[in-house]
Amino acid sequence: MPANDELQQEFEAEAIASMVREGTTLIEVGCWEGELLELLITKKNCRGYGIEENHEGIYKCVEKGLSVMHDALETGLKDYPDKAFDYVVLDKSFARVIVPDNLIRESLRVGKQVIVSFSNFGHWHVRTQVLFGGKTPITESLPYQWYNTPNIHFVSVLDFLDYCEKNKLKVEKKVFVSGPKQVTLLPNLFAQSAIFLISLP
Repeated sequence: MPANDELQQEFEAEAIASMVREGTTLIEVGCWEGELLELLITKKNCRGYGIEENHEGIYKCVEKGLSVMHDALETGLKDYPDKAFDYVVLDKSFARVIVPDNLIRESLRVGKQVIVSFSNFGHWHVRTQVLFGGKTPITESLPYQWYNTPNIHFVSVLDFLDYCEKNKLKVEKKVFVSGPKQVTLLPNLFAQSAIFLISLP
């Protein structure tokens, strides 16, 4: 993994942690191997849980001593009551499900607030590869070939802002990232990834 990509992931994790209040409860849907979940539990003194469908990811989480349920990302929240958690974390998770809208709505039901992060398909490097190469783009934040990517959906910053406006969701905080730094100018063009804290009004 390129060093810059590692630094960006660390920066994104810290940005997500900055949105979480101390001593709260959270569940991460699609927690992979538990790196972010472990960080939130230790750094923010949270009671944290995870949902993951990848067997290898589950094993890694168990090795870390994390409480993670093996379930499909799309249905893993169905048995939880309304507002069961202070936060539901979707760290690049809704790109892995068939209908992201269902996962976001279910997350807003179960969580008082939802943290969403995703790779920005509107980034200039992505646009350039599509325009001049005519192929599915491969970038640091989208490093897979079309045939082995875990991402089913691709979304841009503007796409997600439009979604929030259409569904009357409150955007409480937003951070845009490129490498190990924050982007403040034209994020749909210059941010490699985006992180939103959203809630129902």
